[in-house]
Amino acid sequence: MGIAIISNSPLRTVPEHYAPPGAERWFTIPDGPDAGKRQFYYDHVIGDGAPEATVLFVHGNPECSYTYRHVRDALIADGAPLRMVAPDHIGFGISDQADFEMVDMHHAANLVQLVRHLDLRDVILVVHDWGGPIGIGALTEEPERVRGLVVLNSTIFPMPPDGHTYANWPWRFLPWCRTPHVVPDRAWGGIAGCVLANGNPGSLAGLYGRMLAYQARFALGIPAADPDTRVFSESLRSRANARSSKRNVLQTPYWGHGYTYDDARHGRQDNHAFYRRMQQTVPAAWGPGGAGIPAVGIFGAWDPCAKDSVMRQWHDALPQMASRTTVYPDIGHFVEEYKGPEIARAVRDVTRESN
Repeated sequence: MGIAIISNSPLRTVPEHYAPPGAERWFTIPDGPDAGKRQFYYDHVIGDGAPEATVLFVHGNPECSYTYRHVRDALIADGAPLRMVAPDHIGFGISDQADFEMVDMHHAANLVQLVRHLDLRDVILVVHDWGGPIGIGALTEEPERVRGLVVLNSTIFPMPPDGHTYANWPWRFLPWCRTPHVVPDRAWGGIAGCVLANGNPGSLAGLYGRMLAYQARFALGIPAADPDTRVFSESLRSRANARSSKRNVLQTPYWGHGYTYDDARHGRQDNHAFYRRMQQTVPAAWGPGGAGIPAVGIFGAWDPCAKDSVMRQWHDALPQMASRTTVYPDIGHFVEEYKGPEIARAVRDVTRESN
């Protein structure tokens, strides 16, 4: 029996393994701009005995909790006692649709409410993409809840201007940050499906050709043939979700620096203070002068988030990560789509080390 979807998400059917059987949950956000909205998450305990830790998976854009399925399934197969929690942010997956253009600080404000509602402690925080500032932004409000950190192609620091940035990558004439200006809302879900399925190094002509093909099929209302691709694309079938997802991409030239924009519903939005707080709290609370939590970095090299200058920022803030960082040269931004067992091993290692 599939998941009963009680939200207004445009994604109406999901694969049987979208969440572990019986683990699906719904959270009604109590406060803030999304008060009253229904957020999907799964909450699943594996192994015998009391869980050794709680693994909190925080996804980015244009993803949902399903992006961690390979990591999750490898942990289930391992069988060590763990609790796993993974939400779909508002506007993604099968959570309620967005009704304004949300960025990291808005999703973090929702996530910290879920963390407090569940009273999550002994957290191994696993973050990818915008899930980095979302997850870390939420948990640095109460950093004592975190016992370990696994970072996947993400940063909370000001993106250095050297080399690749999202303003010149993967092609300087049509970089990632400009795609929201050239792709219509009705085709945006095709971009999501394409980048999840085709985000690894290869011919630029081939990549952009596939992007056009995915967009055209999506705009014509043709669902992706691959069920996994369909999950990521169909959740952006609504204009509201597409525009909210696009706003994250428009933010990419300012990743980690702070970003100001005007939202039609809520007016001026500014996340400069949100980033400053994270950048100050992470080394103080989790670095050697604080709790010194175990920290691991796993990165796909074909991505601005994996360049050496970004690695140095992480290692300056969390020196314990320096010897525990792996960069895969043949993998792109969505490393969790390809290295699930390796990430699961890192989660288990961090759990054991933090005991």
